[in-house]
Amino acid sequence: MERIIAFDVETPNSFNDRMSAIGIAVIENGRIRRTFYTLVNPETHFDAFNIALTGISPQQVLSAPTFPQLWERIGAFMQSGLLLAHNAPFDMRVLACCLADYGIPCPPCLPYACTVQMGRRCYPQLPNHKLDTLCRALQIPLNHHQADSDSRACAQLLLNYLEKGLPLEPFKRMYDMKRLCTLRP
Repeated sequence: MERIIAFDVETPNSFNDRMSAIGIAVIENGRIRRTFYTLVNPETHFDAFNIALTGISPQQVLSAPTFPQLWERIGAFMQSGLLLAHNAPFDMRVLACCLADYGIPCPPCLPYACTVQMGRRCYPQLPNHKLDTLCRALQIPLNHHQADSDSRACAQLLLNYLEKGLPLEPFKRMYDMKRLCTLRP
């Protein structure tokens, strides 16, 4: 099995073009092998809604790395396998916007898969396929809207889907990193 990088980002405001935290869970050889988490200084304002949702405040990120500092540490790694997220278009767009806003070069397209789409196919009987709903149904521990917990849960969902016989290949997509980040509200 190829390297799969499950990741989740939290955002500071409704623009959803910067991150205030990132969690990563790496799947290699059918197991979660490593995890990574950090707060990120988004260098922008926070909305009260996002603070309440994630528990991350402007004061907490003051000494956190900025996205360019973080990308120096994780950039090559994030491009070393298939990216995976729950509601992946959201997380992929935040990543693309951060790269574009800071002028950081990256490949024009990155491979990804979405555990929401996979969950719909694997568990059609559930009332919805939100992360907390799937985790509750499958008894996967989750501290929702915490990037480290969400990324680990996303990785565990994929492992569950694969164990149930759902193939990954039909769910692989390519994310256009340049075009899709420019489609902002």
